[in-house]
Amino acid sequence: MYENIFKRVKNSMENKFLLLSERNKHDIISSIPEERQISRLADYFQNFADSTRIKILSCLALSKLCVNDLSNLLGINQTTISHQLKLLKDQGIVSYKRDGKILVYSLVNQSVNDIMNYAVLGQG
Repeated sequence: MYENIFKRVKNSMENKFLLLSERNKHDIISSIPEERQISRLADYFQNFADSTRIKILSCLALSKLCVNDLSNLLGINQTTISHQLKLLKDQGIVSYKRDGKILVYSLVNQSVNDIMNYAVLGQG
């Protein structure tokens, strides 16, 4: 008995919104990123889900550094640092310039530091 009542209520509620007009519904749906964009966003923000990458980004927010410097600062082996830097470089978050035999890494955009500060300090 309750199952039939639930189905009737559910059917009468389908496609009905409490706060949305059809225009608002259309505007919101058309503003949702495409799957490719959503995937890129997820990949980008996944960089902040790894503690080693966050440590590297924190260091690079303060200074341009090479792998050896990062390794010594963080107490993490150079292979791990290099691997994480490659991931960050592939995402366009860090870049490097060659100084002789040494690659010097830096943040591509300071907004990465703003994102991390926002998360740590909280705003609002």
